[in-house]
Amino acid sequence: MLPPLKPIAMKERVSMVFIEKGQIDVKDGAFVVIDETGIRTHIPVGSIACIMLEPGTRVSHHAAALAARAGTLLVWVGEAGVRLYASGQPGGARADRLLYQAKLALDDAARLKVVRKMYEIRFGEKPPERRSVEQLRGIEGSRVKKLYELLAKQAGVEWKGRNYDHTQWDNSDTANRCISSATACLYGISEAAVLAAGYAPAIGFIHTGKPLSFVYDIADLFKFDEIIPHAFKIAAKNYRDPEREVRLMCRDIFRQTKILKKIIPTIEEVLAAGELEIPQPTEESIGPAIPNSESIGDVGHRS
Repeated sequence: MLPPLKPIAMKERVSMVFIEKGQIDVKDGAFVVIDETGIRTHIPVGSIACIMLEPGTRVSHHAAALAARAGTLLVWVGEAGVRLYASGQPGGARADRLLYQAKLALDDAARLKVVRKMYEIRFGEKPPERRSVEQLRGIEGSRVKKLYELLAKQAGVEWKGRNYDHTQWDNSDTANRCISSATACLYGISEAAVLAAGYAPAIGFIHTGKPLSFVYDIADLFKFDEIIPHAFKIAAKNYRDPEREVRLMCRDIFRQTKILKKIIPTIEEVLAAGELEIPQPTEESIGPAIPNSESIGDVGHRS
């Protein structure tokens, strides 16, 4: 039996790495990628928020188990990091956090307060008073549309709107492909942070009905700070492989802005705006027979 690991806190990790065309396994206790020639590349799995697995990648059971124990999210994505197919779950919703999140989402007044806080963080100003969630969603959509147009104009990129078909990726214009690659990177680390904080990716406040609704809510709070403006700039330069340039850009921006130190506190801030208390265990509830050991990781990481 392997000794228990103590996951590193999300804020101390490297954001992500991309892996393609290799066998991921555990050799001599190390998480490695083995290419077709047999060369091993060591991956410091415990210090990475999420590993994006592109086509041509195979993962052994041992490697998947080690990533889960280290609290590292594995995300299976399409070529160039676009289109998410599946993801592992290194942490997950703690009962108290899950009930708190669900309580906020089901209370109309609390949900509106959370959405208003998200709007304030995203646009740097309070939203109009006496507006419903649906009305705020419409206002947000209109502002985002204009923001896309402005950023495209500033970068000198022809913009026909946010529109692409993931089944015909090569037929999409360069700007949309760059934006999709950038947002895929942001969604990956946002999902890792949501899970590490102990919340459920599916219970959203602005976005609903999707497996990653809350991930989209949180990612949108950071999307236009650096990521989308730089994606447009890359689209304007006619790179041979713009998606790769976007991935490198995201890696550098995530490091420079220290985004992993910001995401979980932002999650707590927007949920606190709902002004509801975290539910306490009922009197008849039974605690764990074996108490959870202390960890240096986040509350959502499994012990």
